[in-house]
Amino acid sequence: MDIRPLGIEGAWAFTPRQFRDDRGVFLEWYRHEGLAEHVGHPLDLRQANCSVSSAGTVRGVHFADVPPSQAKYVTCVRGAVVDVVVDVRVGSPTFGAWEAVRLDETDRTAVYLSEGLGHAFAALTDDATVVYLCSEVYTPAAEHGITPLDPDVAVDWASFGVGEPLLSPKDAAAPTLAQARDSGLLPQYAACLEHRRALAVRSGAGV
Repeated sequence: MDIRPLGIEGAWAFTPRQFRDDRGVFLEWYRHEGLAEHVGHPLDLRQANCSVSSAGTVRGVHFADVPPSQAKYVTCVRGAVVDVVVDVRVGSPTFGAWEAVRLDETDRTAVYLSEGLGHAFAALTDDATVVYLCSEVYTPAAEHGITPLDPDVAVDWASFGVGEPLLSPKDAAAPTLAQARDSGLLPQYAACLEHRRALAVRSGAGV
């Protein structure tokens, strides 16, 4: 598996080797020790999600309180999406930056987002099916979002072929990054790093 860090600290892309023959294809889309080696601790799987979206749908930008937040390992098993990591951690050197990775049924790349990072994706095809492994269960009171159309963050959805994004009412009404920061909703970068250090120590990786 090819593993590369993204430009935003705490995020990686994982592209598996695929083995094809006349029966089809086989691959390992997740490997416990490979992720732990790069992230610094294993993924403590608590929930697995699946979403199916029509072309033009944008979901996110979502993040959760730290601790415990919710790390995610995301891939697309049907169709294609553009997966977007947004750095919403106050004090991070890349605060407000975003990075996009195409996830599709051809390369079968996955993206890992550490606790505290913002996550969104746009469906590029109908029936785009995304599955993701989560380190914590969904806790509504701890979940937050910023609008994916924030002009200051400026995710260039149009450059990926997304015209007028189809948003949920909740995502459409979400605050901007600046509004979320001013209201105290955003995680602190230092708290995110400390939480990850604690996870490494708890797993034995940091001892």
